[in-house]
Amino acid sequence: MAKVAIIGAGSIVFCKTLILDILATEGLQDTEFALMAPSTRRTPQVEAFVNKVIEANDLPARAWVTTDRREAVKNADYVIATFQVGGITGFEHDYKIPLKYGVDQCIGDTLGPGGVFRALRSIPVIMGLARDMEELCPNATLLNYVNPMAMICWALGKTNVPFVGLCHGVQTTMDLISGYVGVPKDEIDFLCAGINHMGWFLKLAHNGQDLYPLLREKFEQPAYYVNEKVRGEVFRHFGYFMTESTGHLAEYVPWFRKNQKALDLYCDEPGFGGESGAYYNWCRYVADKYTGTEILEDEPITLPTRSIEYGSYIIEALETGRTFKFNGNVINGGMITNLPADSCAEGPIYVDRTGLHRTIVGDLPPQCAALNLTNINVQRLTVEAALTGDPEHIVHACAMDPLTSAVLTLKEIREMATDMLEAEKQWLPQFAGKAIRPTPTIEVPTDVQRADVPVDPALAIIARFGELAQ
Repeated sequence: MAKVAIIGAGSIVFCKTLILDILATEGLQDTEFALMAPSTRRTPQVEAFVNKVIEANDLPARAWVTTDRREAVKNADYVIATFQVGGITGFEHDYKIPLKYGVDQCIGDTLGPGGVFRALRSIPVIMGLARDMEELCPNATLLNYVNPMAMICWALGKTNVPFVGLCHGVQTTMDLISGYVGVPKDEIDFLCAGINHMGWFLKLAHNGQDLYPLLREKFEQPAYYVNEKVRGEVFRHFGYFMTESTGHLAEYVPWFRKNQKALDLYCDEPGFGGESGAYYNWCRYVADKYTGTEILEDEPITLPTRSIEYGSYIIEALETGRTFKFNGNVINGGMITNLPADSCAEGPIYVDRTGLHRTIVGDLPPQCAALNLTNINVQRLTVEAALTGDPEHIVHACAMDPLTSAVLTLKEIREMATDMLEAEKQWLPQFAGKAIRPTPTIEVPTDVQRADVPVDPALAIIARFGELAQ
């Protein structure tokens, strides 16, 4: 019997999906589930539902609840992280404070000010979990579903815990590509690599035939283009299709959410297609609607077909030796040779009984690597801020963010970061007693006389040419 500890089991719907996937897998139906969350507000609902499924299907599995993380992970074989530090209240600050300054986020969980602060809240918790695992289950594998994926996994790379970060961006994008080119997705051969939420489909083929010409043709047709304007524009200009939808991708680049004109032109789809605060509004709706115990009452208790999530397949491979190939997030370590070796990269991974194995991709096309690097800069500085407790690095991370820097001045970025740090300080113990350094405003009268100081020689030459020209 394998023991699976789920840290953040109050994430009811997602936790339920992962557990059902495992119970529906031959060879894993005797799994023990330790369901951990800081409170028992929701986990008893999950426990009751899982036990109903176990009883109805006559399975030798069992599930139990705890609020003690160390008890949950003790002697675990696998640990699954699904927590959200700060909950809906922290998320509200992530969205509303930047919006007040003019930074308009649709999702706000991966990059941008929202992604930065979500990472700052989450990294101390994931590092504490890793320390517990090093002590209490040193041979266990950590499956991370916590966002922002790349920043969380970058921090985990500084521990001794075997881990992989999991996302469903590749699977869902393959559904879209399949629909556009009219080929079943399980018949498409592909290679996808980059960073989480910005992975590039480097190859797309069917029976040896390149599918890219057909995909490009489709995106030049208005009926197809209109479904994914931002992703379509990046595809048209950078030459490769990527894993994230318009709502996500518009936040990771400077071109589509910087003003109302751009928003109206490219981010006009409702909901997650680009609407301001779409993910926050949805999370708020769910939190307000499901306040009691009713969320799992009407769920079927028959074992379903496994979902698209990779978790159960990875555990199956490690337990049974059935090799599984997937796209996962790990420390790059040379997998993608023109991205930093210490960064978190997303690429093809093989897993079997002996563990997780990277595939060497080599260089990304230079324009793809360059766009990834704009996000990696923010990730690096955020991880540095989270691990060192240096609040100045919060400013640096936000200043390097492509969307934020397209909208705000450096002084405005500092003020926004200060407001966010103050609002979220209860979840940011690494910054206790520390503050972002304020920058005073320098009032410059219109008739000010310049100080008699050395002038940049290049500027002096240019000024002299101007005088001669007159």
